[in-house]
Amino acid sequence: MKIPFLKPFIIGNLQFPINLIQGPLAGISCAPFRFLTEKYSAPAFTYTEMISCSSLLYQPQVIYQRYLKKIPGEGKVAVQLAGSDPVILKQAVMQATDYGADLIDLNCGCPVKKIRRKGSGSKLLTDPLKLFKLITAMKNNTHVPILIKIRIPEKTNEAFNFEIAKVIEEAGADCLIIHGRHWTEHYETPCQYEKIQFFVEALKIPVVGNGDIIDLKSFKNMAVTGCQGMMISRGSVGQPWFIRKLIAEIKNESFLSPSASEIGLIWLQHVSLLAELLNNDYQALLQARKFSKYYARHLPNKAAFCEALNQCKNLSDLQKISYLYFI
Repeated sequence: MKIPFLKPFIIGNLQFPINLIQGPLAGISCAPFRFLTEKYSAPAFTYTEMISCSSLLYQPQVIYQRYLKKIPGEGKVAVQLAGSDPVILKQAVMQATDYGADLIDLNCGCPVKKIRRKGSGSKLLTDPLKLFKLITAMKNNTHVPILIKIRIPEKTNEAFNFEIAKVIEEAGADCLIIHGRHWTEHYETPCQYEKIQFFVEALKIPVVGNGDIIDLKSFKNMAVTGCQGMMISRGSVGQPWFIRKLIAEIKNESFLSPSASEIGLIWLQHVSLLAELLNNDYQALLQARKFSKYYARHLPNKAAFCEALNQCKNLSDLQKISYLYFI
């Protein structure tokens, strides 16, 4: 049976069998998370965390190891860059291409003040001419598809939205990803689907909708915008099978979620892979504290588990509490 919301997806010179994407997540989207998402969900592609162009140029080996290095078994990966200088962005795009990026994304939506103060992230939406120059610099210096990820522009009148849309398209971007909130709005503010629909109707290039897809209902809300692709972000944290589960629900098929013991083993694998990537068990444990609560979301004693995790000193301790609480 044909499912109208699930379909092949073309971006530039790449074709994907599915139009669901795993989006970037600060502090989470390094190789272990991407690997597990690919293993259990097989999205169109996954993302790196946002990477400063300057950091990539001046600390290439550090950035490569932490953000760009792939684990065998990963699928295609989009490298997300943050920057506001066309010359530096050009060099960073060339570096990311040399490191094996399958797609490259310019973040034009980050609301963090320190990013905006540098003229990057969502601040770029206030300067269409600069945005045009940045996209042109990217297109002229790589053969991989260029993605632009934005939030709802700072001015919300239709004329300004249309100008931003046309700048992105005319500069040669291969795809637009739009998060349905203004940069000043937090997650408590509902995603504004009608603003996403504006860009879908205004552009000829593919538009990917992003924001609040956490279940079948929210997926259908996004699909109504007509966007060609949909990006899942926070919904997958702690449940790398989320996209596969969502696909089953869309098709009205059964899906057997992992048991508590299976989740515990996946969590252990995530942290162990992270320790290998960082070559530092303790740093892996510190990072694990940020996302492990999501793996434990269904545990009846979640608070006790998180407290025990905070006391872990090594991977041996981690394994013990995993067997205690999950298995």
